[in-house]
Amino acid sequence: MAISDRVLRYLGSTKNIAGSALGLLGLGAHFLGLAGAYWPVVVAGLYGVGALLAPPERVRLTISHAEVEVRQLRADLDTLLRRIDGRFPADVHAAVHGLAEVLGGVLGRAEQLTSSPDELHVVSQTIRSYLPASLESYANLPRGYALTRRADRERSAHEELLAQLALLDAQLRKVADAIHRGDEQALRDQGRFLQDRFGGSDLDL
Repeated sequence: MAISDRVLRYLGSTKNIAGSALGLLGLGAHFLGLAGAYWPVVVAGLYGVGALLAPPERVRLTISHAEVEVRQLRADLDTLLRRIDGRFPADVHAAVHGLAEVLGGVLGRAEQLTSSPDELHVVSQTIRSYLPASLESYANLPRGYALTRRADRERSAHEELLAQLALLDAQLRKVADAIHRGDEQALRDQGRFLQDRFGGSDLDL
């Protein structure tokens, strides 16, 4: 594992969170004039205490169903992106890659995503059905026809595709918000745990 990966894993670990919480308590004591001239030592010491008291990270060697499902979805998304490369106008490519960025963030939360069937359904159908169907229908049209607005239509096929991509983007951002609200709730739960264990804290959320 690369050093950067180890650093990122530690930054998100329970030990770092607990140590940081106590370190902030020491920093708060400094601003209140309680830590004296040795406040850096107090902050570092409290961080160390928090890191030592925090439960160790659980070792997990098995591959969860969530990881298997999300890994396949990510592979399907990558395959789709390769297939459309160079086949569409620049604005369509930009919209699709914007969608892919949102999807990538959601797929990075495998356990949260697969624990919510509604959100998982939207993501799965977007990657495997909604997005490919919209792109395929457009790709099968002659380029000149796709870009021309017909008298009996409100918008051209090109504009219709962009509108569909915008609808998918809006829905996926709702899914991402739901996933991140779950992460925020986990942070709040951790704050309540630390408050119960160590007393009042400036970290109350």
